[in-house]
Amino acid sequence: MKATLDERDTLVGVVRRVAEQLAIPFTVGGGIRSVADADALLSAGADKVSVNSAALARPSLVTELAQRLGSQAVVVAIDTEGGNVKTRAGTTETARSTVAWAKQAEELGAGEILLTSIDSDGTREGYDLEITAAVADAVSVPVIASGGAGQASHVADALGVAQAALLASILHEDPERLTSLRSELKEMGVALRDSA
Repeated sequence: MKATLDERDTLVGVVRRVAEQLAIPFTVGGGIRSVADADALLSAGADKVSVNSAALARPSLVTELAQRLGSQAVVVAIDTEGGNVKTRAGTTETARSTVAWAKQAEELGAGEILLTSIDSDGTREGYDLEITAAVADAVSVPVIASGGAGQASHVADALGVAQAALLASILHEDPERLTSLRSELKEMGVALRDSA
């Protein structure tokens, strides 16, 4: 289903309001099918755009975005299960290998890979370090591990193989957990950027 013009206008408005409140960079994904879509989101205040299904359907989109916006603003999100790429929010199988698609995405101009392991997502039992390491070893752009964070040691393990780790449900239920999580990671010797 394609996003309607009203839905895109709504997303641009949300991005504008978020940008007014945040002092940190943020990435927006979902429904980006063209350079014009991405341009509107960056103009509203997003720092990067993330593409997934649209890039799988039309890989040249990644190159178009990178040429217009710069690779640093283009994130290719990959949903993976069993070493293979899934699309449409992880509901549809593809014939693509996760590692091969990550390499192709980099060649097409992606500046980062957001790798979500469907196998681990929501389990809070740790990231899928095997696929994350395989992708990180195959590309030279930063890889963001996603799916499975339950405690500080999981984040530390992910940062041992990837350049960043996404936190979702662990913080959704308890946003204050971010402060203690940062402290725990620092005690473990994990280097973190200063918070804003």
